[in-house]
Amino acid sequence: MKIFRKLLPWILLATAFFILPAILSDFRLNLFGRYFSLAITALAIDLIWGYTGLLSLGQGIFFALGGYAAAMYLTLNTEGEAGGNGIPKFFENYGVDQLPFFWQPFWSPVFTLIALWLIPAIIAGFVGYLIFRNRIKGVYFSIITQAALMVFFHFFNGQQKLINGTNGLKTSTAELFGQLVGSSDMQLLFYRLTVLLIPVAFLICRYFTNGRFGDALIAIRDDEQRLRFGGFNPVPFKTIVFVVAGALCGVSGALYTVQTGIVSPQFMTISTSIEMVIWVAVGGRGTLVGPIIGAILVNYLRSLVSEALPEFWLFVQGGLFIFVVVLMPDGIYGWFTGGGFSRLLAAFGIAPMARTYPQLDEEVAALEDIS
Repeated sequence: MKIFRKLLPWILLATAFFILPAILSDFRLNLFGRYFSLAITALAIDLIWGYTGLLSLGQGIFFALGGYAAAMYLTLNTEGEAGGNGIPKFFENYGVDQLPFFWQPFWSPVFTLIALWLIPAIIAGFVGYLIFRNRIKGVYFSIITQAALMVFFHFFNGQQKLINGTNGLKTSTAELFGQLVGSSDMQLLFYRLTVLLIPVAFLICRYFTNGRFGDALIAIRDDEQRLRFGGFNPVPFKTIVFVVAGALCGVSGALYTVQTGIVSPQFMTISTSIEMVIWVAVGGRGTLVGPIIGAILVNYLRSLVSEALPEFWLFVQGGLFIFVVVLMPDGIYGWFTGGGFSRLLAAFGIAPMARTYPQLDEEVAALEDIS
């Protein structure tokens, strides 16, 4: 049984990597690729909320920044996207005849691969340090992160001349390695890359939640004042974990963008950031595994409900959140690991098997042999 538990994550990973592409249609596989990329964002939120107790409603900022970094590179390096003056066509719609300076570095693939996680990390570090240094926490922290989200949303929404404003940047018609990003082969490549990056993100989060650093995060969550009395300064811990979460959201946003085909300021809406929190709450915060399950499950359910009854999804999502908060405060994964399945069987009159001393029968037989 222990061997099975150790092998289970690798079995699931191999199933997602090899078997799902063989049995699912391109459309369904693309949807699962999006779910998996969103699972990385859920991991990041669990790191700062589940372990550190910081309920951020502004992770959409870093998610969108990663997406814009990937989209800017693809837009610049696609021959068909260039207008008459050699810059992306949408600039011509606004009378811009010279590429803005901050677009220039995105000609480089190396810079883009670094920027899609480093830029969100730097901004997260700057915002986080200012907040934590001033000892802002609790509901005020949530309000400030939400306010920052709205600032970024309105800035990106109003910059038609710089980043195409509300229209966003399309990536499905861009080219990478000589192929359309929206083609089946490229989408399969992005899907498998996403599947491989989930365990990487998981191990990064596990590294920061284990050992003394992890103990400090839990102490901040449970009783920050006592940690201060113990001589620890929580500001560096909270800033570091906020930076790591921002970087993970940036990678997640880039993967999501190339699989949806567009990035826009809609990634930075309040509803999107609240949905991210719901994934973690449903899956089980403070577990790392739970948020992955929650992100995949909730988004898969969203696709099923939206295909059948699109106007009912918000009601289903609200009901699911209330159900989990009231009846499963530890989320689905916490409920399962806490003996929830046995309690469910007991509710139907199926009592769990009593545990016995495993060597009792063997010892009785041995005594009988001796006598």
